[in-house]
Formats: sequence, C-alpha cells, structure tokens
Amino acid sequence: MNPNPLFGLRFKLLILVALSLGFAGGTAMLLYVLAVQFDITILNALAWWFYERFGRSITLALAILALFIVYLFVFSHGTIRYLLRITQGVGEIAEGKFDSRIPVRTGDELGVLADRINRMSEQLKRSIEEERRTERAKTELVTNVSHDLRTPLTSIVGYLGLIEQDRYRDEVELRHYTGIAYDKALRLQGLINDLFEYTRTSGGMPLRLAPLNLVEMLGQLAVQFRLQFEQAGVEGAATFAEKELTVAADGDKLVRVFENLIDNAIRYGRDGGRIDIRARREGTEAVAEIVNYGEPLPASAIPLLFDRFYRLEQSRSRHTGGSGLGLAIAKNIVELHGGSIAASSGEGGTIFAVRLPLMR
Repeated sequence: MNPNPLFGLRFKLLILVALSLGFAGGTAMLLYVLAVQFDITILNALAWWFYERFGRSITLALAILALFIVYLFVFSHGTIRYLLRITQGVGEIAEGKFDSRIPVRTGDELGVLADRINRMSEQLKRSIEEERRTERAKTELVTNVSHDLRTPLTSIVGYLGLIEQDRYRDEVELRHYTGIAYDKALRLQGLINDLFEYTRTSGGMPLRLAPLNLVEMLGQLAVQFRLQFEQAGVEGAATFAEKELTVAADGDKLVRVFENLIDNAIRYGRDGGRIDIRARREGTEAVAEIVNYGEPLPASAIPLLFDRFYRLEQSRSRHTGGSGLGLAIAKNIVELHGGSIAASSGEGGTIFAVRLPLMR
C-alpha cells in the first residue's frame, strides 16, 4: 500500500492550517461586528481592555491566533485520535498481542503506517509460530531417533552380553546369537544412514544439477531391481510414453528417490504380484509413477506417508527393516529439485507420483 500523493499527510496539514486560519479570521471579524454593531457588553469590555493595552493590530492578531489554535485542534482531532490508535496498536504488538490489528482508515502516510504495522505483526506471528514448530520438530526428532536407535541397540547389547558371559549351549547357539546381533547392527547402521540423509536433505543441501533423461534413468533402475523383483515374486514392468524426458537434476540424489519408492513398492505391494514404473509428459512437467497393486492404503494414512518416522504398520515395518525416513527423504530431494511428490491409493493400485519441471 502506497500513500495517495494528492491526499497525503502534508496536503492534509496544509488544508487544516488554511481552514483554521480562514475560520479564525472569519470568526474574529464576526466577533468584531457583534461587539460594535450589536453592542454586546461583555465583548465590548473585553475588546477595549485588550485595545487599551496592546493596540488594535496586536489585539486582532491575538484574537486570530487564539481562534486559529482552537480551530486547528478541532479540525485535527480525528487525525490525532487515529495517531493515538496507531500508538496503542504498536504497544499491544510490543506486549506480544500479535493478533491485534490497527484499522486502515486513510490513504495517507498514517494509513500506510498502520498497514505496514499490521503486516509486521503478521510476519512476527508467523515467524514465532514457525520457530515453535521447528522447536517441536526438533524435540520430536530427538524422541523418535532415541526410540528407534534404542530398540536394535538394546538387542545388540543383550545378545553380546550373553556371549560375553558364555551363556550359550554350543557353537550353533553362539552363531545364532551373533547372527541376531549382526542383523540388529545392520538395522542400526541403516537407521543412522537414513537419519544422516534426512538431516542433509531437510537442511537444503546443494545440488549438482545437470540435464538428465528421466526415461533412461528409470529404465536402468528397472533393470537393476530385476533380482529384487524375482526374489519378492513380483513382475516389474517399465512403460514410457516418450523416449526422452529431460530434467535438470542431481542424478545421484534423484536415483535415491526412485530407489526408495521402488523398494517401498516391493516391500508393501508384493501381494499384488506386479510393479509398474511409468513416465510421461504433462504440460511443462515430467511425471514419473511407481505403482504397486497390493492392499490399498487407508485414506487416513495418505497425508501422513511423507512424515518422518511414520509407519503405516509398526510391526510390519520393523520386521521388514523400514526406518520410516525413506519417503520423507524422497520428498525433501524432490522439493529441492523444484518438484512435488504425492501418493494415492485405491482399487487401481497405490501410486507414488513424482512431478519435475522439464528443461526447455
């Protein structure tokens, strides 16, 4: 909001002064006429008292000055009240009442000042709320990390303690204990790696952007996952509407996104027997989809899938080794590329769609 130059504060002040002078002069002349023509005793006595002591010119000047001050006060009363309201609003904001709003009543500098104070208050409120959300997120992150790291670590310490105390019957049981400890150690390593990757991507890490053919990259991933498809008993099919969809991307980071999505599809969609990898052009965007045909996800779970540490099914996720960070990492990386990621689920399958801007 910018002040109207034709009705700015300077212009209004000039008008106030002019009106006050005009009314003061007119009122002085009216009082003179009343005193002389109508022979009002009080006015006559007052006028002669000033006239005898200061003379005609000074008496008239004093009368006009006094009337000018009175009219200036009357005419500027609204502006002064509005200025006091702005001052009160600033005081309320200083006390932390960020919902307080100053009414924008004029188009001059005072109105602009009120509008900008309101904007400042809104920005301060957003900043404080964001700081509180960040603090809560940090607390939540530490809590979740502690919980997820403690579980495998407790198992490792427990089984190694049994071995340390020679509390095993034979070498077979010893190998069983070491095998469990090793599996838990691998899970712990995976959690730490995922946590490190999540903190890097959520902090806005720099990208090494270069032209990348999304179709070619997805085709290579389909080949690389062939063994995992066979082991999971699913058919992996890659179908592309175009031969080339070029995006500006950090190849290593973008590969991590689709590795997470394909791994997630294998882990939770193997019952469907098929996983589709698709890519197409939509306007100025490349759309890549990873589709599995397992059991549809509950509608209530869809908005939470990309939250860190979210697990749709706690027991199944721990059994399959998920950290709850894979989709959150994928979301961070895609958004760093200026794209978006979304999920939908129904009878037609569960679809994870990644949208990235195409290079011109």
